[in-house]
Amino acid sequence: MTQPKDQWFETSINLLSDPQNQRVWSVIISLFGDMAQRPNEQIGGAALTRIITPMGIKPEAIRVALHRLRKDGWIDSARSGRASTHYLTQHGRDQCAAVTSRIYARDPVLPQELHVLIAAGGAGQAALDEMLLLPGYIAVNRTTALGYGPRPKTSDDLLALETDNYSLPSWFKTRLFPAELSKSCTALFKVVNSMSDPPPGLTPAQVASLRTLIVHRWRRVVLRHPDLPADFHPLTWPGVACRDRVFALLDQLPLPNLSQLREPVDA
Repeated sequence: MTQPKDQWFETSINLLSDPQNQRVWSVIISLFGDMAQRPNEQIGGAALTRIITPMGIKPEAIRVALHRLRKDGWIDSARSGRASTHYLTQHGRDQCAAVTSRIYARDPVLPQELHVLIAAGGAGQAALDEMLLLPGYIAVNRTTALGYGPRPKTSDDLLALETDNYSLPSWFKTRLFPAELSKSCTALFKVVNSMSDPPPGLTPAQVASLRTLIVHRWRRVVLRHPDLPADFHPLTWPGVACRDRVFALLDQLPLPNLSQLREPVDA
C-alpha cells in the first residue's frame, strides 16, 4: 500500500538524515550547490528554514552556520525589511563548480591510461610526496601512488610503471577504496535502495529537502573515491549501484523553481 505523501516524506527524511555527519554549514552548501549555484540565484531565509528544519536542524543552528559561511566567504546575505536572502559569493560558486561535474556524473569518464609510482625513501619519498600534490594521483600507501595518464618522463627518484598489463591483488583495491569509504557508500546505498519511488504531490520545499540530503550524502561518498575501471573495485564495492539509485531518485525529484520556494506557505 502506498504511503500518504507526508508520511513518505517524513520516513524518507529520517532515513536520509545522518546526525553524526550532518554538519549544518555543509548541508547548506549542498543545498546551494544543487539549487542556487548560478549568479543572481538566491534563497530566502524563510525558505531555507522550511527546507532544512525537517532534517532535525534547529533555526538557531542554521543562523550559526550562515554566519560561519559568510565569515569564510562562501555565502553573502541581503536584507529587505525583516526578510533576508542568501546567495553564493563568487568564491562559493567557484568552489561548487569545481566539484559539480564529479557529483552529477552519471557515467564518469574513466582514465584510459594509468601508471604506478614507487618510492624507496629519501629523495624518492620527497618526489612522491610532490607528485601526490598534483591532480590525478591517488595514494595507495606511504611509498606507492596510482596516477592517471602515461608515466611521467622526469621520475629519476621513482620507479614508474605503466599499467597496460596488470594483476591487482585485493589489498591494492582495498587501499584505493578503504573500509571507511566502503562503509559510507554501503550505508547510503541501503538507504536509497530502501526508499520507494516518491509519491505525487510533494511540495517544492519537501522536494528541496530530499534533494539536499541525497546530494549531501552522495557528495560525501563520490568526492572521496577515485573514478577507476571496474576491475580496480573491491568485490564488495557498491558504488556503481549506489550511483544508479541516487540518480533514479533525483530524476523523480526534479529541481523546484526557486520562485516557488519564496511563497510563505507551499501550495
